[in-house]
Amino acid sequence: MRIGELAQRVGVSTDTVRFYERSGWLPRPTRQENDYRQYGEADAEHLRLLIDLRRLDLPLDDAARIASWCHSGHCADTTDELPRLIAERRAEVADRIAGLHALEARLASLERHLRSPRRELTVIGATPCCGAAEAVVGSAEGVCACCAGLPGA
Repeated sequence: MRIGELAQRVGVSTDTVRFYERSGWLPRPTRQENDYRQYGEADAEHLRLLIDLRRLDLPLDDAARIASWCHSGHCADTTDELPRLIAERRAEVADRIAGLHALEARLASLERHLRSPRRELTVIGATPCCGAAEAVVGSAEGVCACCAGLPGA
């Protein structure tokens, strides 16, 4: 099959196929007399695995190594390494989720603070009060300057 057929079969652009080929992550195909690339089923399987590993957000070097091992008969290496890589990825995702939950909580708190009826928004540099900017800066520490002395702060 030619490059366009391969790209369509795997669901990527021809530029993506060329990128993986240039980078050495996809074996160089044979060329026809007219210099067109000629790919086989093994190339399609290799590229599909590589793309699917990338869709799991595995780093490109790791995904390429796993795909190469898998298609060169190193199944034991693949079987040992892939679960470890997936576990690492899951831990990174869990950390990102925890960070996003913490950010969401901070944003909700700041939003409640800024919507409080006793707040007066002032221009930055004016008399210290509870300006929106001061509230944002103070929220990183948990309490803005205007609320530091209030009960429950």
